[in-house]
Amino acid sequence: MDNLRLWHKFLEIIKPEVGTNNFKAYFIKTLLKSVGETTLTLSTPSAFIKENLEQKYKSLIENTFEKLLGRKLLVEFVVKEAEQSSKDSEEDFFQAPQAQAPQLNPKFTLENFVVGPTNNVAFAAAQAVAQNPGTSYNPLFIYGGTGVGKTHLMLGIGNAILIKKPHAKIIYSPSERFMNDYVAAIQTHKMGDLRNKYRSPDALLIDDIQFFSGREGTQEEFFHTFNELIGKNSQIVLTSDRSPHEIAKIEDRLKSRFAGGLMLDIQPPDFDTRVAILRAKCLEQKVILPEEALQTLSSSFNTNIRELEGKLVGILQLLKAHNLPPTTENINLHLKVPTSRNLKVDPRTVLNIVCEYFNLSQKDLIGAKRQKELVLPRHITMFILSEHLNLTVEKIGQLLGKRDHTTVMHGRDKIKALSLSDSEIQKMLVEIRNRISV
Repeated sequence: MDNLRLWHKFLEIIKPEVGTNNFKAYFIKTLLKSVGETTLTLSTPSAFIKENLEQKYKSLIENTFEKLLGRKLLVEFVVKEAEQSSKDSEEDFFQAPQAQAPQLNPKFTLENFVVGPTNNVAFAAAQAVAQNPGTSYNPLFIYGGTGVGKTHLMLGIGNAILIKKPHAKIIYSPSERFMNDYVAAIQTHKMGDLRNKYRSPDALLIDDIQFFSGREGTQEEFFHTFNELIGKNSQIVLTSDRSPHEIAKIEDRLKSRFAGGLMLDIQPPDFDTRVAILRAKCLEQKVILPEEALQTLSSSFNTNIRELEGKLVGILQLLKAHNLPPTTENINLHLKVPTSRNLKVDPRTVLNIVCEYFNLSQKDLIGAKRQKELVLPRHITMFILSEHLNLTVEKIGQLLGKRDHTTVMHGRDKIKALSLSDSEIQKMLVEIRNRISV
């Protein structure tokens, strides 16, 4: 297990043990520096935190790591060198703790990024950059709508570089922080400190660069920062909600430099990828949900991963609060989706919706023709009328052109079997049922 994953698992265990306030005060800014044969070293951001960890939590930390690693290690604490050097000037804007770039969130890794057809190229590029920062694609410019995974990939690159080169200097900065640092540097006459900070890292990660729009001074500073980093083969990764050419009021010379590397568009995830994302989130939450429930939830959100994950977490919290098991029926209740046996619609409405979904006429659906493109819609109709409206096979046969009940049973059972293994059939069933329940 690498140090990043080990530290992440440690934090998950320790948080409920020490409480939220102590966790934020003493652990959130501490890092696992190294694991040796007999000792384990933690890097703290200040002497104050180091002292508190040693006095209050050393035994707990050692016992927790013993459970994770299966062997006893002595824990040592050190203060980060950057913090030790900051005592030169308490007024130094860029050395003050609040001005430091935030640590990379360890939960965002390339390993736990869910890959699908809409993001696989961007993921491959991120892997290449992480393996050879500064040489593969520089800059790497990732753009796409809200909640499609841009920041996850960016942070995943940073975390992967740190695993390979633990002493690499990585700066992650939302665009607003860069702009605020620039303004503060002008006000405090410390442009040199700003440049030392942003022009020194091995990798600079800037999120949401579209907000540089119209900020002429910020763009001027970033232009020179960009040039110096590229000249030193330092990796630059940028994200935006649109392509550089679509960002208004960005200088052409910056757009040209962005285009000099690799620009990749991430589209919203498809149905199967959304289901896979939900499975991964459930694994993270240590919850097992029925496949049908995951599919229903996945079909409810087709753009924003963040909203999708947020809805899942919200539902899980509601179920926990009401002490309800995570069954499909209970989840559908909170999604306001009727349960499988309670779709209160007329059977003819089902036929109309199936025809609309497959772009067929009702005459084709219930007629005698046996073309391949008609068989699947008929079988799905049989399954829905039986499973969701609880109609008898005889009644279904009458609705579908007076077909024999054995034909209905065959079609119904075939879809029932496919619904357990075929993701495309699963997707169709969920989407049709959602149309019926509107």
